[in-house]
Amino acid sequence: MKRETVVVLDFGGQYNQLVARRVRECNVYCEIYSYKTDLEKIKAMNPKGIILTGGPNSCYEADSPTCNKELFELGIPVLGLCYGAQLMMHVLGGKVEKADVSEYGKTEVLVDKTDSKIFKDVSDKTICWMSHTDYISQVAPGFEIAAHTADCPVATAQNEEKKLYAIQFHPEVLHTVEGKTMLSNFVLGVCECAGDWKMDAFVEHTIKEIREKVGDGKVLLALSGGVDSSVAAGLLSRAIGKQLTCVFVDHGLLRKDEGDEVEGVFGPNGQFDLNFIRVNAQQRYYDKLAGVTEPEAKRKIIGEEFIRIFEEEAKKIADEKGYVMKEDAGRGWRRVVASPMPVEIEELSAVKCLVDNGFVVVTVGGGGIPVIRNDKGELEGTAAVIDKDLASEKLAEDLDADALVILTAVEKVSINYKKPDQKDLDKLTVSEARKYMAEGQFAPGSMLPKVEAAVKFVESKPGRMTIITSLDKAVEALDGKAGTTIA
Repeated sequence: MKRETVVVLDFGGQYNQLVARRVRECNVYCEIYSYKTDLEKIKAMNPKGIILTGGPNSCYEADSPTCNKELFELGIPVLGLCYGAQLMMHVLGGKVEKADVSEYGKTEVLVDKTDSKIFKDVSDKTICWMSHTDYISQVAPGFEIAAHTADCPVATAQNEEKKLYAIQFHPEVLHTVEGKTMLSNFVLGVCECAGDWKMDAFVEHTIKEIREKVGDGKVLLALSGGVDSSVAAGLLSRAIGKQLTCVFVDHGLLRKDEGDEVEGVFGPNGQFDLNFIRVNAQQRYYDKLAGVTEPEAKRKIIGEEFIRIFEEEAKKIADEKGYVMKEDAGRGWRRVVASPMPVEIEELSAVKCLVDNGFVVVTVGGGGIPVIRNDKGELEGTAAVIDKDLASEKLAEDLDADALVILTAVEKVSINYKKPDQKDLDKLTVSEARKYMAEGQFAPGSMLPKVEAAVKFVESKPGRMTIITSLDKAVEALDGKAGTTIA
């Protein structure tokens, strides 16, 4: 489903989820990411706008969260809120200092630029919620002050030509009387979003995506009873039913009877069709927390124990089923299955027939559904993962294609990727590709299988070539003006 997206970059503020909620209330889809998110990933999402949240740090300190100056040079509208506003000014050449007078609470903001797109339909004098000890003492070059308060000379700064806006206060909270209007002005006015996204459509789309991704696999979910994990459990249950197992860790720190309420909703007598495991770990938590008074230390202990207990339960399930489970690069635990080379595409004759008759065929999605032939010559499903790039290469061979185009998130294959000496490659010979693969230049599970598929296809028949590029450069790549060509 194609949808307009606004990206919220989290700098550690307390209102980050609220910012995203306000964007969604404008009927625009929104996702929250850490400020550490790679810029290339952000670009690949093709967002209509970017919002930088508040945070507890001082942007001028060396170890404070920051962002690349290039973020403001993408041609994408950017809105900085509180810390995000200060960071924008700091990165772009302005000056941020500790304020003589801190502002906290409801504050009258005086709008200087009444024609500002941010302040469309906003009163000249409006009440806003301030919460800051630093302030913008000098705006960055190219910016102008759009609003001020009695103690804050830069309540808002803007570079309307580049669609960059810095707001010192918090428009996302209800204490900012006209904050919703300001955010709507940014999302719908500056970013030019259509505002036609609906939550119900998002739910159905998410359920469809889950079904496609999981297939006939199994999912293990750590259920805390909080909003996030409960919503995740509800969506997963609607999508895959009994393929989902929820592990609820009752640490004894919930409200009275809340653990029983969680079980009542998700347990065997609840409304969801899933597998439910309850772990009563109250005494374990009480022992770990004994004598600890510092709140942050308590939170770390609670979180750490939750992970350890979940891992223990996951291992129990794995041992019972005979599964091999491994942690997947910080993305959670997954079952390890074989990833064999594709040897045959069962529906090849149907695909050929459709292609020969001028149809565009979508197939081998996600590598296809893995099947094997049993002793009777019958096809049966098996626990395996077929690499989508190698499956596509097999299909291209079988269709006797002249060229294989592999579309990914980057325009070109690179060596020394994300290093100061990164080099983007226009062309690769098979020998060069093999040399770089041997050197470990390409990440397993990412670029490596694409290059492997490219080499295999080129070697399958004289005159064949492979192009690796991004979706938006596909046409240019076919004309030889973009991408990496392997031949």
